[in-house]
Formats: sequence, C-alpha cells, structure tokens
Amino acid sequence: MASKKDKDPKRFYSIKEVAQQFGLSEPTLRFWEKEFEEISPRKTAKGTRYYSKEDIDIIGLIYHLVRERRMTLAGARLKLKENKDLTINQTEISNRLKLIRNELVSLADAIKELDENSNTTH
Repeated sequence: MASKKDKDPKRFYSIKEVAQQFGLSEPTLRFWEKEFEEISPRKTAKGTRYYSKEDIDIIGLIYHLVRERRMTLAGARLKLKENKDLTINQTEISNRLKLIRNELVSLADAIKELDENSNTTH
C-alpha cells in the first residue's frame, strides 16, 4: 500500500515552483509572505525560500480569497484570522465545484462533437 510520502515525494518547493503553480510572480509571493504571518517558508543562509505543503495550502487559500473572490489583502487577512477552518472548507468546496464544472463542460463538448460527427456521416 502506498504511503502519503509516496504520493508526494517532495517536502519543500522553491519559490519558482510555487509561483508557477498559482500563476503568480515571485515578488507577489514575497509580498504575501510579509502580509500574512501564516506563510513561513524555510530560508537558507543565502535567503533562498523553500515552501512546505502547509505554506502552499495557505497560499492557495489566499489566492482563492484575493484573486478569485476579489477580496483585499486586509479582507483576506481578517477572514483567515476570524475563521480559518470555514475559509478552508469553503475553498475546498469551491475547488471541487470547479473540477465538477470542468468535467461537465468536457462531457458536453464530447456530446456535441459526437452529434456533429453523426450529422455529417448521414
């Protein structure tokens, strides 16, 4: 049986990897790190940042609040402080609904393509 460690062998991610994952710039991540105490990547003596899975999860929450729900940074900070668990649950639900929507759109496109193909063959 595969362990959780086998599914995600990396423990830490570079700022470049995290920025690419969310479509953000590296300066944006550094700025969010200053604005949100919940983000605390490990830093080497040279200042290279390494983000844990927990850091990435928090960045995902902030991304959802700021970029998708259009909250200000102050609003997002307050939301995380007031009720982090509720915010996590709402974000997870939103992400699941997006996946379901994408699957439904794919199915609708496939059905449309089948209909178009069957109409051109008759």
